[in-house]
Amino acid sequence: MPLVSGLDVITECGERGLVAGAFNTTNLETTMGIVAAIDRVKVPTFIQVAPTNVALSGYAYIYDMVARRLEDTDVPVALHLDHGKNLQAVEDALAADFTSIMIDASEEPYDENVRISAIARGLTPATLALEAELGSIGGKEDDHGPEIESTTNPAQVEDFVRAVNPDMLAVSVGNVHGYSPTAAIDFDLLAQVRDASAVPLVVHGGSGLPAEQLSRLAEFNVVKVNVASDLRNAMIRTFGESFNANPNEVSLIRVSTEAVTAIADVVERRIRTLNPSVA
Repeated sequence: MPLVSGLDVITECGERGLVAGAFNTTNLETTMGIVAAIDRVKVPTFIQVAPTNVALSGYAYIYDMVARRLEDTDVPVALHLDHGKNLQAVEDALAADFTSIMIDASEEPYDENVRISAIARGLTPATLALEAELGSIGGKEDDHGPEIESTTNPAQVEDFVRAVNPDMLAVSVGNVHGYSPTAAIDFDLLAQVRDASAVPLVVHGGSGLPAEQLSRLAEFNVVKVNVASDLRNAMIRTFGESFNANPNEVSLIRVSTEAVTAIADVVERRIRTLNPSVA
């Protein structure tokens, strides 16, 4: 199936009462693992990449790699720009035919976040999905973390959504990028944000949240949950364990195939955790 708009993913998930996983890729093995899991569980999904990872290959390569792997898949999948920190990233992803966009100006003062996010809305065709962020999510991803961390202020949500007109709103409600022993959703705060938002919500930092919290997110109009660190750790761990077992290992294809399997298993578990009703 060709890539679909992020709007199609969130619409189908909303109709079916599902939460879409959003899984970060960087290379072929990660992409293959993600797609293998999608084929197993048949839940609409986002595959995404952040500008920090695009530095390895470029946006067009990511598009070609993901689109090719999805040719024989019958599940709706969108290719999403994760944490576009500036308008140039938005323009570059759109030029490479990404089908879903995130603008993240959450570290800016509120008015500047609104201004930049609204420009991104103007750049993003109405047929594609736009995610914006209100409240700056803490933690680190690929050794990059925000200079400013702040929780989402429910009193700002209605005005922000009206001014920017995003299709999804990323929120900071106790979730943290990467692995953190203190990461925990503040469900009272999440409920306040949900009640104030006219659009569905996005939770980043899915790798570090306990399963019992992830399985509740659909109750709070969360339509997308980002998972990155779990996948990267699965790949790095596979190669590390292989090297430790045999420092003279030279079968790259065997270890790479094992990494694909490990990543697929992680993705499948996360999708099923987010959607307990999925058989």
